[in-house]
Amino acid sequence: MNAHASSLSDTSLSPEPRLEQEEPAAPARAPRAPGALALQWATVRVLLSRDVVRFFRQPSRVVGALAQPILFWFVIGAGFSGSFRVAGAQGLDYQRFSFPGVVAMVLLFSAIFATISVIEDRREGFLQSVLAGPGSRLSVVLGKALGSSAIALSQASLFLLFAPLAGVSAATVNVPLLLSVMGLSALALTCMGIALAWWVRSTAGYHAVMSVVLLPMWVLSGALFPLKGASPLLAWVMRLNPLRFAVEGLRRALYGAEASLALGSPSSGAGLELPVLFVFAAVFTGLAAFSISRRE
Repeated sequence: MNAHASSLSDTSLSPEPRLEQEEPAAPARAPRAPGALALQWATVRVLLSRDVVRFFRQPSRVVGALAQPILFWFVIGAGFSGSFRVAGAQGLDYQRFSFPGVVAMVLLFSAIFATISVIEDRREGFLQSVLAGPGSRLSVVLGKALGSSAIALSQASLFLLFAPLAGVSAATVNVPLLLSVMGLSALALTCMGIALAWWVRSTAGYHAVMSVVLLPMWVLSGALFPLKGASPLLAWVMRLNPLRFAVEGLRRALYGAEASLALGSPSSGAGLELPVLFVFAAVFTGLAAFSISRRE
């Protein structure tokens, strides 16, 4: 019994094993909130990539966008080749004259059909959810406009592969001017389409606006007939048409300054193409941002 008591006393007196105290875990650092510029760029990037991916996932739309200007250029060019005459440009055929105008038509039609998605996205509620996000109205406009412009530029670049058939020599092409005119024209036309599409509730109504505003704007740009032979009233309208500077800039970039004058481009617009197109794009970018900020 004494032995048992001594064993208990030894056990009670023996020091208890010390548990190592764990160091408290450092508090998790909260993720850093993205800056305002990052949010604007994310909005632009998402809308741009969405429109481009959606376009190239529709093969019929890609083929139709390229086949339409080719057929138009060959058929119209063949029909007017026998009766078309420009003073001071003997031997000029209509296909060579109309090629820059058809390039502008590709940019215009691409902008028209790309901005129809504004009406569809608005009706389905997608744009409302985007506008409720952290991106500004300007970033939404730039995202849609840059996506539509990228589609327009890709189609126009494919059509430019037929430039040698229009008598365009690679040695005379002013590539910086060509890319600048195409880029500014595509941006201006898409922003113009967005500004108009936001006020229209249906695609049928937008087609009516296209027939009344956008198509006459292209016809009176010097794409189908030169400004030299137009009546005084039409010549006055054509001089005020900003799309005229796109056609003249394309003509000067493809054929050179001297050849573009022989093809019917007035000397008064030479060198003004980029400033006018820049103002055209800036004005309609602002109008598009103002349009989508309208509350209903």
